[in-house]
Amino acid sequence: MYTIEDLRNYERYLETMDAQLKEFFNEQAPYICCKQGCSHCCKSGEYPISQLEFMYLNIGMTTLPISELEDINSKIKQMKAEKLEHNSENGPFYHECPFLKDGKCSLYDFRSLICRAHGLAYFSKSGKVLVPACVDKGLNYSQVYDFDTMQISKEKYEKLGVVQEPLAHNVGLYFLTSNSLTEELGLDFGEIKPMLDWFN
Repeated sequence: MYTIEDLRNYERYLETMDAQLKEFFNEQAPYICCKQGCSHCCKSGEYPISQLEFMYLNIGMTTLPISELEDINSKIKQMKAEKLEHNSENGPFYHECPFLKDGKCSLYDFRSLICRAHGLAYFSKSGKVLVPACVDKGLNYSQVYDFDTMQISKEKYEKLGVVQEPLAHNVGLYFLTSNSLTEELGLDFGEIKPMLDWFN
């Protein structure tokens, strides 16, 4: 169980991390298409979050109007039922985020780490450079991405004539939940699993 102090430390962490992510997004601006109203990343995913993030999300849920909370709980119940029917041999169960409403996040200030970092190119645990899924929709990094090699193309970047190089950062969930700052603040994020699996 997390204490009030744990949650305060998490909020301190978010303040620092948000500032760092803002710098990364500004640096990578030539390759980023994210804007208000764009919600491709909220329409199909598993949305893995940690136990600590889920607790913070629950705090956010208490700030919502009752009618909106009822709608969200209804969506979650339906999605969980659909997940039970889903054949895992066909791959993960992807679904729309239950907090998406009219193209916006109902809990934006309480959103999870992957939501805050999504849109940037990042390193996988093995060190491979990955790009956000919206590259398939002609959005982030699509102008410098080679769909044959599934990598950022140096040739495409050079042809683009942009000074800022397309770079990946350590913003994968495994890194965001375990780094020097999390150690300094004594944060233990706990288990990580798909968002739906946290709801009873």
